[in-house]
Amino acid sequence: MRSPHGRLRLSSDSTAPDRAGPQPRVIPREQHNLSRKQISRGALRVLYGLKDAGFRACLVGGAVRDLLLGRQPKDFDVATDATPEEVRKLFRNCRLIGRRFRLAHVVFGPEIVEVATFRGTGDGDGNGDRHVVDGRILRDNVWGTIEEDALRRDFRVNALYYDIADFSVIDYVGGIGDLEDRKLRLIGDPATRYREDPVRMLRAARLAAKLGFEIDPAAAAPFEQLGHLLADAPPARLFDECQKMFMAGYGLASFRMLERYDLLRHLFPGTARALAKDASGALHALVERGLAGTDARVVEGRPVTPAFLFAVLLWGEVEALAKEFQEQGVARTLAWQRAAHRVMAEQGKRVAIPRRFGYAIEEIWALQPRFAERARKRVFRLLAHPRFRAAYDFLLLRAGESEAVRELGEWWTQAQSVPPDQLSASLASRTPAATAGEAVCKPKRRRRRRGGKGSKPASPQSDSQA
Repeated sequence: MRSPHGRLRLSSDSTAPDRAGPQPRVIPREQHNLSRKQISRGALRVLYGLKDAGFRACLVGGAVRDLLLGRQPKDFDVATDATPEEVRKLFRNCRLIGRRFRLAHVVFGPEIVEVATFRGTGDGDGNGDRHVVDGRILRDNVWGTIEEDALRRDFRVNALYYDIADFSVIDYVGGIGDLEDRKLRLIGDPATRYREDPVRMLRAARLAAKLGFEIDPAAAAPFEQLGHLLADAPPARLFDECQKMFMAGYGLASFRMLERYDLLRHLFPGTARALAKDASGALHALVERGLAGTDARVVEGRPVTPAFLFAVLLWGEVEALAKEFQEQGVARTLAWQRAAHRVMAEQGKRVAIPRRFGYAIEEIWALQPRFAERARKRVFRLLAHPRFRAAYDFLLLRAGESEAVRELGEWWTQAQSVPPDQLSASLASRTPAATAGEAVCKPKRRRRRRGGKGSKPASPQSDSQA
């Protein structure tokens, strides 16, 4: 149940965790706020299907955590004592995935219910295999009990189980107390757990940002010494982690967590370098505005894309490099191309950005210097460009860079609000000495003819991230 102030409060007669071992704190149905009505239909079908077949089945992890906090989870994960092969025999709509961690995915239309077998704490005795190199777990498919499975999870708030057999919540490691304290604590020795999986450091920052929790000092202490291990994480996995951090509605809070704990330089080294040189604070403000805008779109249910986000995060590095190339005598277009390729290549060593997003990122950057051009054909060609809206929104984000950039944004905002024939006439009347930031000329009003030539420029309200 919840207190009047929204804090999680559970009855005190639940069994307290025994520090000597994983003794469960069992919270019966009448003493917690988690209900089957909040669980997806697919997850319930999996839970009951496993239970009816004689297996133990529990909702686990983030779904239990979020429901106890009064949040609605996006995904529902199930833990069971059935092996992946036994799960596949029970559900025809099941496929087995993963080599590092063997999992079963049960598919119900657009919903995928992830089913994991309880993992053990041993090194493998015929019921699975584990491969560890320098403390890092490369493969872990050793099956065990629910008590062992709880100890193998990362954060205590993620080691809560909802048992479909009696609708109780089971806590082996003190996760309920952490929910009440709004703290993130690791299970086991933090340095050892980060060596097992360095991405846990990013997950700590992401969960703290998402939940509004504090990271326990003991859990944050190893970041400084072990942050470099993130360079060894698979770039494709780090891209997935970036999407979770920055594309789920709490990107700005995640970014601030990465800065606070000095993890940003391990994930975005170019961004960290550019921000360190940002004496005026304009670049930092641009990044924060871009992240805040993406968060707002997520909340409003509007589409977002990683392309715009990565263009924002990497802008400082690519802009500085393009200027450097131009100062060396490289033509403007070629300078931007070279800068973009170098920045994307370096970032790709840390985060594997798919090419479909990479092309969009480079186009957004390449269009920025074209906003300063006022030749009539170039203006209309830019307005018709498929990436115009995203590039224009990016230009508006850059308004804090200088007065000239701010005036550019105003000019292009106004240019989109006038009829094409009027815009064409104003551009034709410009003198060679006209400045890039001048206002669009407004000739005397005249009655507009129906069906006039030309198409209407992109609306400022259109979705650039679609």
